[in-house]
Amino acid sequence: MKIFGKALGMLLSAAMTVGLGTGVVATSAQAAEKSINIGWTAWSDAEAVTKLAKAVIEERFGYKVELTMADIGIQYQGIASGKLDAMLMSWQPLTHKPYLDKVGKDIVDLGPLYTRARLGWVVPDYIPVDQVKTIEDLKKPEVQKQLGGKIQGIDPGSGLMQASEKALKTYDLKGMQLVSASDAAMLAALERAMKRNEWIVVTSWSPHWMFANWKLRYLEDPKGALGGLESVNAIVRKGFYQDHPEIFEFLNRMVLPIGDLEAMMQEARQTSYEKAVDNYIKNNKARIDYWVTGKL
Repeated sequence: MKIFGKALGMLLSAAMTVGLGTGVVATSAQAAEKSINIGWTAWSDAEAVTKLAKAVIEERFGYKVELTMADIGIQYQGIASGKLDAMLMSWQPLTHKPYLDKVGKDIVDLGPLYTRARLGWVVPDYIPVDQVKTIEDLKKPEVQKQLGGKIQGIDPGSGLMQASEKALKTYDLKGMQLVSASDAAMLAALERAMKRNEWIVVTSWSPHWMFANWKLRYLEDPKGALGGLESVNAIVRKGFYQDHPEIFEFLNRMVLPIGDLEAMMQEARQTSYEKAVDNYIKNNKARIDYWVTGKL
């Protein structure tokens, strides 16, 4: 979702007010409180990583971490304008390229938090491979009929949805409609279809707990419309290093194996993200210590 000018300013201001009360303008009182704010969106991987970082920063550095939920485009603008301190969900090099092209010079990229991420369109494994193997197969009239002419998507402002719009054009899928919704709504639609053994195609990404929970497969993307392997990076506002050098260094060292992240996400689904994060910290003391101190 491309939101700029006054409209973006109003939305970002509202998001800051909800998350932070009086905003993030640095004052002597705030400095004494040692507080930072991190933007996030309710995607399962982003929630796990963001809440893990929050827990470690609060426990080990004594900071107060505020989390501000906002559309991904607003978060990039927030980092660029200095109204947000950090964001831990920058998909690179392709998924978030439109945002980075606009504000990349005004942010600081700390590098990958995890790698081997990917985007794609996913179907239940019970859909015959000989009928639906690639995105190209969605052009078949009989396949479109089985799918009700719909591709179940997620948030309209996400990079995945922008890439999916591109895929519709690349593959000339005139008979298919991309339906936007939340991540939760996409998952509910997938679960409902699978209980009924119905055909469905959804937009998704890895890492995600859905792959551990159901038998699913990505449709092949021979034209590369949805991109290849990606990294998910931490980005911060300019001046963040000068204001919070220890947190800057921590985020710079924070690298999470994607298998650990997927396990945490699956555990969170059974309990909560807070409990899954607490267990990860308890069970990975050496890794957390390195993130905090830089000492192996």
